[in-house]
Amino acid sequence: MDSDYGLPRELSDLQKARSAYKPELPPCLQGTAVRVEYGDTSSAVDASGAHTICRTFPHTYGQPLVHFLRATAKVPDAQIITDHPAMRVGVVFCGRQSPGGHNVIWGLQNALKIHNPSSTLLGFLGGSEGLFAQKTLEITDEILSTYKNQGGYDMLGRTKDQIRTTEQVKAALATCTALKLDGLVIIGGVTSNTDAAQLAETFAEAKCPTKVVGVPVTLNGDLKNQFVETNVGFDTICKVNSQLISNVCTDALSAEKYYYFIRLMGRKASHVALECTLQSHPNMVILGEEVAASKLTLFDLTKQICDAVQARAEKDKYHGVILLPEGLIESIPEVYALLQEIHSLLMQGVSVDKISSQLSPWASALFEFLPPFIRKQLLLFPESDDSAQLSQIETEKLLAHLVEVEMNKRLKEGTYKGKKFNAICHFFGYQARGSLPSKFDCDYAYVLGHICYHILAARLNGYLATVTNLKNPVNKWRCGAAPITAMMTVKRYGHGPGALSIGKPSLHPATVDLNGKVYDLLRQNATKFLMEDVYRNPGPLQFDGPGSDAKPLTLCVEDQDYMGRIKELQGYLDKVRTIVKPGCSQEVLKAALSAMASVTDILSVMSSPSHVGNTPF
Repeated sequence: MDSDYGLPRELSDLQKARSAYKPELPPCLQGTAVRVEYGDTSSAVDASGAHTICRTFPHTYGQPLVHFLRATAKVPDAQIITDHPAMRVGVVFCGRQSPGGHNVIWGLQNALKIHNPSSTLLGFLGGSEGLFAQKTLEITDEILSTYKNQGGYDMLGRTKDQIRTTEQVKAALATCTALKLDGLVIIGGVTSNTDAAQLAETFAEAKCPTKVVGVPVTLNGDLKNQFVETNVGFDTICKVNSQLISNVCTDALSAEKYYYFIRLMGRKASHVALECTLQSHPNMVILGEEVAASKLTLFDLTKQICDAVQARAEKDKYHGVILLPEGLIESIPEVYALLQEIHSLLMQGVSVDKISSQLSPWASALFEFLPPFIRKQLLLFPESDDSAQLSQIETEKLLAHLVEVEMNKRLKEGTYKGKKFNAICHFFGYQARGSLPSKFDCDYAYVLGHICYHILAARLNGYLATVTNLKNPVNKWRCGAAPITAMMTVKRYGHGPGALSIGKPSLHPATVDLNGKVYDLLRQNATKFLMEDVYRNPGPLQFDGPGSDAKPLTLCVEDQDYMGRIKELQGYLDKVRTIVKPGCSQEVLKAALSAMASVTDILSVMSSPSHVGNTPF
């Protein structure tokens, strides 16, 4: 092993207390016997792309949903897995570190040893690069002792590289074959679990016995769908950031002379910014989804903020706090188009110092309009997924600069008669993601680790470990697994008039639903937040006492429990079969036929691609 990984850490008194905390397990995972119920075969959420997904994943598409139940559950078709041979399982961190990742490994290792002490868990060192190079560390209780309930990914290290090229997939297959792995657990977000699905399909086609399982761990909170309510790490990230934001709000209210522009993590989606807003009540938040939906320009955003500053000044308020996600810059139509031109030229090998001279006239005009520091940041080489290096683009400074210019202009023209505008900028990007995980994330990650074992014990391949009903106490959580292919969609991209090309099936980041309950709650309070300074301080992250059991507000408001509702529906269907049997009365049969015909018609319309409207163009 590399000397940098798996070494005991010097722990503070608080860290020692946290390492002693034993996460709770739902009743269905307690003990050594778990009942497995196989539900109906799954379909793709993207009905219009189902054929493409099925064709791309012939071995892993259409697999059933799986529910894990307590051994005493009276479910006739469920089965208890009694054979628990020794397993060899590999685990790898992919993507950016997220609080709670170590607990997934702890939960998996604990479940392996409970069911067969001879089982082995191998951690790949350095993320996917370690997977390709067969660099492993055997995970033991001794190694885990200083990493339980701790932040970071430093026990094994991580990578943001994709497992996608033919060479990378072959290397992963070779490693799993050489190490005789029964399972490979991939811990990560949207990209990593898309790769997990592809690996599962490739392994199945190659008749490799290794089963691939994914775990939803990402700080952006954007791996959300009907099966996944939230991601490991999101709660911690938002709680830590909310305290920082609240501290800044208190400072703003005390000094009464500064506007704070705070940029938060969130690349394709603004979930972190939205959750932190609901927790800390800053004066304003600008969501990337709002900007994209309304096609707001830089001028529109500047005017919107300036009008808010002026409205507050009329009430003798010259301070405020404004939040924005790091992905906001790509949501602004003209800036996104400019980035596309820049990236195209960079990919063609055009040197940075010659980019500006080769831009189209409108793009060149916009580029020259922007302040020099932003121009330099826009010229950074794009990430592997072709997005800009968002963490390096200081959008908060750009907006603060544009607002200051406009407010000075209004002051000079006499349309604004208040005090001079003063801005202070912050980027809360790395301050939270290495935090000790919250109690919720500790429990959630540990439970997901246990579920990974049961997925592998059931010899399932291409599944994501899931827990629903998360807003309730742990003893009410529903544990299961869903095929990753059931969560995929197929994006379609236009290339010229009337031309459409179909992209690859993938998991795509779930954006903030502008028609959802959480966004509606924000809009209901937007005016009050803006004008009344109702700042709220949730305080430091709590592990015991008041606040320790708090869940993400967005999780509680959304109230999904999809898996629970699937089971509830199954219960009603079973009742219908019980009531409407051969020999029932004509009246009962007629009523059942009429009701079922009506329900079928309604559901057929609702599930058609044109009605669902979930395929982006």
